[in-house]
Amino acid sequence: MVRRLDGVRIAYDFVAGKRPIVLVHGFASTASATWHRPGWVSALAQSGRGVITPDLRGHGRSDKPHRGADYAPRQLAADLVAVLDELELPQADVIAYSMGSRVAAAFARLAPERVGALVLGGAGPLELFKTWDPVNVTRFVSHGEISPGSANASIAAVLGAAIAAGADRHALVACVQGIAGATLDVPAGIRQLFVAGGADAIPAGVAELAAARGADYLELPGRTHITALTAREFKQAALTFLA
Repeated sequence: MVRRLDGVRIAYDFVAGKRPIVLVHGFASTASATWHRPGWVSALAQSGRGVITPDLRGHGRSDKPHRGADYAPRQLAADLVAVLDELELPQADVIAYSMGSRVAAAFARLAPERVGALVLGGAGPLELFKTWDPVNVTRFVSHGEISPGSANASIAAVLGAAIAAGADRHALVACVQGIAGATLDVPAGIRQLFVAGGADAIPAGVAELAAARGADYLELPGRTHITALTAREFKQAALTFLA
């Protein structure tokens, strides 16, 4: 565990190996749920690569501040820099998913010299939290309901599952506030692979985004936002790209 200058402690695990890869999970998840259980850590380690799996602030074993400012993309990115510093690693490749892809992009903007190449999964040009009504977010977290007729049905789907799993409600709201509108902008010169499930609406427009950047793109036919992570094709493509 590493402590940031703001006092927030970031938990992580490290499997030693060549050319380490940082795995960045998404919103209301953990490194264990996103990367360990679906077999990512074992697959990467078996290939000989080192693996770093942090729990983002507000998630898992890491500290959970309750201010939106504590979840600004730059803060989350600086947490990753702190982990690399703790391990005395000058650079790492990154595989990220969903909200984690926006954190990885912020990491590349903050410290481009620390990033080798990026695999960005489950994210597209439209940032989901930007479409959410803040009033309904607070109402759902506090009372378990949203305004009748609300267009933000995804609030209940995403936050409901997180709350049921025991997530810190106030940290969830703060994270939504801090990340809302975060981009996938990455400095020129950093190689990128975008990956999305063919049945996943969240990364809509990602194929066009990849084409505009001249980046690689992989679509996983029939995979949803959840099942894309378990696709063997995803793991193989990431390893090949980062090789």
